[in-house]
Amino acid sequence: ARMVDVSDKPTTTREATASAAVRMNPAVLDLVLSGGLPKGDALATARIAGIQAAKRTAEWIPMCHPLSLDWVQVEFARVSADSLRILCTAKTAARTGVEMEAMVGASAAALTLYDMTKSADKSIVIGPIQLERKSGGKSGDFIRPSGN
Repeated sequence: ARMVDVSDKPTTTREATASAAVRMNPAVLDLVLSGGLPKGDALATARIAGIQAAKRTAEWIPMCHPLSLDWVQVEFARVSADSLRILCTAKTAARTGVEMEAMVGASAAALTLYDMTKSADKSIVIGPIQLERKSGGKSGDFIRPSGN
């Protein structure tokens, strides 16, 4: 295992968005969205967790370069009666991409939602977690095709 040398790469603007799906009992999802859980506002807590985790990605992923992020956003959208979609977007000017930061942020937000709701629903499912889009860098842009 080794860290990739990016010292000769130019600094460019990099942005990536990852998603995580969280499925749970519809009544529990209603509580999440209304802020009615015993532990408090799960979405606010998950948003903070996602942003914090994205900023600390290099501590989670051994060969990941530490990046100074310029912006991280975590959003939530109900996509069905029992499913929530988390989107985490990270942006910076760097020599390497921010895909991992977006993925870690989405993952941490999903895990935080699990922690906040597990007393009400033990059957929660997380996944898939996936890159939705990225821009910048040598490999260019990527947008996940619809339905994938």
